[in-house]
Amino acid sequence: MSAKDGTGPGTAWPLPKFHFEVSFGDGAPIGFQEVSGLDVETRPLDDRAGNSPAFSSVKMPGIRKTANVTLKKGGFAGDSTLWDWVAEVKINTVERRAVTIRLLDEAGAPAMIWRLVNAFPVKVQGTDLKAEGNEVVIETLELAHEGITIETG
Repeated sequence: MSAKDGTGPGTAWPLPKFHFEVSFGDGAPIGFQEVSGLDVETRPLDDRAGNSPAFSSVKMPGIRKTANVTLKKGGFAGDSTLWDWVAEVKINTVERRAVTIRLLDEAGAPAMIWRLVNAFPVKVQGTDLKAEGNEVVIETLELAHEGITIETG
């Protein structure tokens, strides 16, 4: 280890965020252009004991809240993976899947891993179409889930 390659003591570099992959359940990794919504928040609760002499409340941690995760990818001819999963959704019936998001290092090994528990699609959005545009097709998938766990490499 040396300071030259950024691995010595006190020389750690932040991870780049552009090399990642996403997989659904045990499926093969899928390339996405963007992943957002890896947020966890704890709602604070105000409480005050009835016999407390202080005329104020005490803050305590409450229910944990997670944001929906949004995934964006390029659309390809013959690829309806996102649309097929959304089409399976019926009232109170959906195939929930484990979703794994891996941030990869320069060697392609996982540096950080986010795992979504019991994820299911709540929204899929096709691309906008413009006769005078020259952009590629981008599909967006929004997932609800029951929690996020994170592992570091």
